[in-house]
Amino acid sequence: MKPTTATTARGSTLAGRLTRTLVLWVGGVWLLCVLGVVWYTDREINYNFDSELVEVSHRMFDIALGHLDAAGPASTPGAVLTVPAPGSFADAEVLFQLVGPDARVLARSAEALAEQFDVPLAPGFENTHAWRVYTLRHPVRDIYLQVADPLDERRAAANRTLFGLIVPLVAVLPLLGMLLRSIARRELRVLDDLSHEISQRDGTLLHPISLPDLPRELRSVEDHVNRLLERLAQALDVERALAANAAHELRTPLTAAWLRLQTALEHGLRRTDVEAALTALGTLRQRTEKLLQLSRAESSAPLVRQRVDLGQLATTVAEEFWQDERAVDRLDLVAAYEGAAPQALGDFDALAIALRNLVENALHYSGQGAVELIVGPGCELAVRDDGPGVASERLQALQQRHVRDGTERVGYGLGLSIVATIADKQHARFTLASPPPGQARGLEARLVLEPANAKPD
Repeated sequence: MKPTTATTARGSTLAGRLTRTLVLWVGGVWLLCVLGVVWYTDREINYNFDSELVEVSHRMFDIALGHLDAAGPASTPGAVLTVPAPGSFADAEVLFQLVGPDARVLARSAEALAEQFDVPLAPGFENTHAWRVYTLRHPVRDIYLQVADPLDERRAAANRTLFGLIVPLVAVLPLLGMLLRSIARRELRVLDDLSHEISQRDGTLLHPISLPDLPRELRSVEDHVNRLLERLAQALDVERALAANAAHELRTPLTAAWLRLQTALEHGLRRTDVEAALTALGTLRQRTEKLLQLSRAESSAPLVRQRVDLGQLATTVAEEFWQDERAVDRLDLVAAYEGAAPQALGDFDALAIALRNLVENALHYSGQGAVELIVGPGCELAVRDDGPGVASERLQALQQRHVRDGTERVGYGLGLSIVATIADKQHARFTLASPPPGQARGLEARLVLEPANAKPD
């Protein structure tokens, strides 16, 4: 039967996977350790058995030779003397035989058999399929003693050791799995908390996640999620602000164009009505451009931070306005620096948008007065006009959206808000002064930028 989604999800939980992995690894490492212990124990068992076999051989050699000498020459040639077990070894079977230099068996213990000693006649240890045989040569007489020890006893001792180590492992593994699973669930509960917090975030709830006692790895995840939420909130704010600004700024020119065109249709096409409609549509186009500029300035997309030639920037902006015959005689480009043009850090396009808004505002609200676009001193750009100016208590408020200097004026709102936003993102200082220093009237807007030798962010 195909498993359900819920069953599959439960079977693939991180706690379960972690538990299985730990049990397998711990069990594998434990098994390797057990095999190592068994190998070492087997060596020690064989060493102890061999040591005991050597000791018994030295003790038995003189006893067996005493029985052989006491028996005297054999009455039958080739007869093998049977040696009874000594009293000191009565509780154990000691299987041995005495062998002459010609490989002839001289004496043998009562329980010993010939096939048990089927090894070369040389001092040291040798194995048959079932016996471990130790051969010892007498230091004076040309006689060898061979003592046999069964290998089954050694294997039984090693098996008991292996059994005693593996059985506890098999018994403990389920308990270890349960313990590891409990620990994994408890330690991974913070993941459930973090997942729950993330699931609560939506378009209306984007405040940062703050969970106490998160481990370092999850703290990094929390920080990245919070930065993502911050960018998402900023993007949503820009989207909402653009919609609000569009509704606010486009309503009047759209209504005016509609009314003018409706009047022209009802009363015949009159030049004044068409011109008024074109003027309203021009205002609509201009404000649409402002809204797009504001959307770009407030978006979460980072602005470039590179070297900008302020002389080239100001010339580019001024040449755009000099193409209009109404502005060519009013706008002057002033170089308030010596030598090469100052170099600043910033985004050329964004700074051009800010400077274009400042010049546009100055040309529009200074009447027919002159406007100066000033480069310098240092990494500064200023736009100065000799118009009526603005009351000093209103200067700071003009940088906010839709704030205007009086009901009869329809500007200084989006334009200066765009400039303020770009200045903030470019780490620049934006100031307004009315009247400018040394003048009786007018307005000056100044951008103070970071020099190009400053370290970029």
